Amino acid sequence: MSQLPKQPTEGPVPTSADVARRAGVSRATVSYVLNDSATVRISEATRHRVREAATELGYVPHAAARSLRAGHTRMVLLPTVDLPADPLHRHFLHQLESGLRRLDYTVVQYGSTGLNADDAPRAWAELRPVAVIAPGTISLTPQGISVLRRSGAKAVITLGPRPVAGAHALVMDQRQVGSCAIAHLLERGRRSIGVVMPEESGLGLFAEPRLAGAREAALEHGARIEPLPLRYEEESAARLAARWRTLGLDAVFAYNDAYAMLLMRALQDTGVQVPRDTAVVGADDLLLGRLLRPRLSTVRMELATAQPLADLVDRLVQHSAGSPEHHDLLRAGMVDRESS
Repeated sequence: MSQLPKQPTEGPVPTSADVARRAGVSRATVSYVLNDSATVRISEATRHRVREAATELGYVPHAAARSLRAGHTRMVLLPTVDLPADPLHRHFLHQLESGLRRLDYTVVQYGSTGLNADDAPRAWAELRPVAVIAPGTISLTPQGISVLRRSGAKAVITLGPRPVAGAHALVMDQRQVGSCAIAHLLERGRRSIGVVMPEESGLGLFAEPRLAGAREAALEHGARIEPLPLRYEEESAARLAARWRTLGLDAVFAYNDAYAMLLMRALQDTGVQVPRDTAVVGADDLLLGRLLRPRLSTVRMELATAQPLADLVDRLVQHSAGSPEHHDLLRAGMVDRESS
């Protein structure tokens, strides 16, 4: 009879007491060093010795045990959904996560695709986060916010194009993007402007406010705004380009640089000259747009906050009894190049 080979037995899980013994310090010193506490002065030599001992033993702090001692978690939950992977959101998430780790928070991303406004808060609450930063694609309700607060969340924060009643809000007002693009085209004398509306799922959250901003900017000038449904596919762009001359448009704001490049290529393939016949503007200021001929005009978006995002979240957690705060994060500016 064959037998499976014996597996090597794992040693006991190292503890902070083991680290303290190896480094020749107290367990409190180990905690101060590994949690990067600034409240106690510890020499650099001692910090090095503690970290070296922790590395040799393979010790990592126990987040759950630390939460029990503190009476609350240090977990910030970032629910993830199908959001556009544009540079601004990547920069936002990177800045937020690295900053929160610096402040000794545990950042957890939670896959929330398919959860509705009722199910999502209950699922998040099961993890007992100290804060939740919810994307605008999930419409939090007052009941959902209440569920999170009763579970111990000291700050419920929404991230999206508009605030949600009862929660703190980090607002990225996408209307700025549309109005910035249209204002630029109006300055160039364009008066019949198409606005690309992506047909892909999840992009309406951003496309609709951009269209609203475009309409607001065009209204006082009597300019025409024409929504243009478009899938991110060559065939879809080719179909739109084939009937372009019947639309009577002299410009297009193409939602973002990716759609702008797709549509511009299709227009050029049908003999429409950019910008002579049709001016084209995108958004995001992607490097690839600068390599096109003509170079792509675009709306550049930046985060505009009075303090680092992680510090803002930390303050909202520390002062949880305060009234909901709204912070506008988005600043949009035009980058004028050859396509417009």
